[in-house]
Amino acid sequence: MLEELRITGLGVIDDTTLKLTSGMNVITGETGAGKTMVVTGLGLLFGGRADAGRVRADPGRAVIEGRLRLSGALAAAVQTRITEAGAEVDDDGSVLLSRTLSIEGRSRAHVGGRSMPVSMLAEVGEQVLAVHGQSDQLRLLRPAEQRGALDRFAGPEHEKLLETYREAFARWRAVVDDLADRRRNARARSQEADLLKLGLDEITRVDPQTGEDDELRAEVQRLEHAEGLRVAAATAAQALASGVEVADDAPDATQLLGLARRTLEAQSSVDPSLSDLAARLEEAATLVGDVASELSAYLSSLDADPARLEQIYERRAELRALTRKYADDVDGVIAWAENARSRLAVLDTSDELLEELDKERQRLAAQVGELAQRLTAARAEAAGRFSEAVSVELAGLAMPHARVEVAVIPRAVKDEPAIEGLAVGPDGADEVELRLLAHPGAPSLPLQKGASGGELSRVMLAIEVVFAGAGGPPTLVFDEVDAGVGGTAAVEIGKRLARLARAHQVLVVTHLPQVAAFADRHLVVAKDTGGAITTSGVRIVEETERARELARMLAGLPDSDLGIAHAEELLAVAAREKRA
Repeated sequence: MLEELRITGLGVIDDTTLKLTSGMNVITGETGAGKTMVVTGLGLLFGGRADAGRVRADPGRAVIEGRLRLSGALAAAVQTRITEAGAEVDDDGSVLLSRTLSIEGRSRAHVGGRSMPVSMLAEVGEQVLAVHGQSDQLRLLRPAEQRGALDRFAGPEHEKLLETYREAFARWRAVVDDLADRRRNARARSQEADLLKLGLDEITRVDPQTGEDDELRAEVQRLEHAEGLRVAAATAAQALASGVEVADDAPDATQLLGLARRTLEAQSSVDPSLSDLAARLEEAATLVGDVASELSAYLSSLDADPARLEQIYERRAELRALTRKYADDVDGVIAWAENARSRLAVLDTSDELLEELDKERQRLAAQVGELAQRLTAARAEAAGRFSEAVSVELAGLAMPHARVEVAVIPRAVKDEPAIEGLAVGPDGADEVELRLLAHPGAPSLPLQKGASGGELSRVMLAIEVVFAGAGGPPTLVFDEVDAGVGGTAAVEIGKRLARLARAHQVLVVTHLPQVAAFADRHLVVAKDTGGAITTSGVRIVEETERARELARMLAGLPDSDLGIAHAEELLAVAAREKRA
């Protein structure tokens, strides 16, 4: 849940903190006091679109901070995601989120103390928060949203079936598109394939090996400088252990080391420390001997071979011809050949391959068609249950004769490929439409045509109550969804919101005292006009103060004894209903 929300410099709100509870939180206040800014702040905190016009000129930036605490599987998923992004979770398991918006329009986001893209806030918000207001009611009018609502209601097994269908549909469309592209562009593909084959044939004839150009370069160096290398190795060998006359009576290194060792050993009886030095000279003599032997072997391997040198020149010319055409070096040429072979498989337009792809298309089409029919049947079954559940809730929301129907309609065949007459899409072969029968004998009309503003608010709330039993985001925000509603319907809306609050954290912005009476925590947004600039703040009201706020909402008379008595009666009724 969202434990705390702090808003600074946003609209009429200068600096205020909302302490929220896990149940039903109600936000009330005079018109224009800034209740909408609370919902706007929530939207910004969870990645909503920023409007610099909402930022107060002083201090020139708006800051929204929130502390989120989650539990269960959702907590693990969210914490894993933000940890992977480099953020940190506090020791108590909570996460601090913040969004800063400057008056120039610059926006910054932080999660767990780390700077993050705003999209990370939106990603978290999708999992933990659902905001419902007039715009969200309009969203519910879209066919795709209605189909999504029915799919969520149908349950996890249905969602697994839908995911299986989507995977099969994606594979089928990939094969359909691939086959169509191969047939449509057969000539261009054949021309490209011929060019690739010519290149592969040339590379295959030369058969370059990995690292071959470096090896040949080193061998050429040795062969071209064979005489200089021989003289250097022979001179070094003579200096170490004789073999070639350097000077008539010049001793070699081995002789000098032996003389030094024997001299030290002769005096070691006088000073034993000379024994250690003598031993080290013996090791040096051994090392010099090894080097002399290796130099002798090196001299034997040196061979000024003109024929081999000519072969290398020819081989390097062949490799250079390849690197001029295909890559910067031999390894790049080899990589080009591998890519060309892969590309040839893609360019293949042979009759055999086309026939194989067509068979795969037919096989996948049958699978997609079968899954689409299963989806349709599952949606039809869920539609009946969904319609019944929402209609029951509407009866409790002072619409006793209204009924919501869910129509599962075949998609219209347009430009998309069809399977056995079904116009299949990424979500199946169905369109879903919510229809309202306002009263017996009334026509069944789509929501956008058959529901008034107040009726649409209640339909939305009824759907949300039905969804509550199936999980969903842990925090639900309702921004004046009770607009256009009053009397008994208002009390029933309060009951439904209180019921939602048993399983969710609920935040409600309302003008209705009948709804506010059901709150577990009542927050009031109040204006302060004492200074040069009007500002608003939020405070918690309890007991007598709460009754006065309800009296203000009831009759605009917070100090009226009769209004306060009426408010206290309303609070008592709400308390009884919540215990029921």
